[in-house]
Amino acid sequence: MSEYFVHHSSYIDEEVTIGKGTKIWHFSHILSNTRVGCNCVLGQNVTAGPEVSIGDQCKIQNNVSVYKGVEIEDGVFCGPSMVFTNVMNPRAFIEKKEEFKKTLLKKGCTIGANATIVCGITIGEYAMIGAGAVVREDVKPFSLMAGVPARQIGWVSIAGNRLVFDEEGIATDPFDATQYRLEDDKVTIFDA
Repeated sequence: MSEYFVHHSSYIDEEVTIGKGTKIWHFSHILSNTRVGCNCVLGQNVTAGPEVSIGDQCKIQNNVSVYKGVEIEDGVFCGPSMVFTNVMNPRAFIEKKEEFKKTLLKKGCTIGANATIVCGITIGEYAMIGAGAVVREDVKPFSLMAGVPARQIGWVSIAGNRLVFDEEGIATDPFDATQYRLEDDKVTIFDA
């Protein structure tokens, strides 16, 4: 018995690593030299690779393509039909594979449904990108981003709740009472 599940309608190329407890659902394709971590869920019609790294405990929802040049750290959520790009100025009639730009999704971030992540940027730890947003620049950790183009509209906790800071720059997440500090336009977990 396998340590992971792959639906019979999906294709797994050679030189692929799939972690224990991972589930790959209908009509997906994992291309060569791709690593999918432990306890991940890849929904229907997901394509990953070639040469892609997906961390542990990630959820890649239906209809997402994770192209070469994208690196996904642990605990990342990619919402249904969100889009990655890998070339800044693509043309169908000119091959530009040597121009692929790296895109990094840091630990615990969330990308909402139908959002677009333009290549060559980093999405910070625990950031949240709203549905339909178009992200063209690096995103700070814990940022809440929305719009076209995406703009920061607030801050979120590790649990994904919106943070409201008091006069001293402290916010408490109602989910688990973790406190956060906002200082110099940067959020950190508060140590009393």
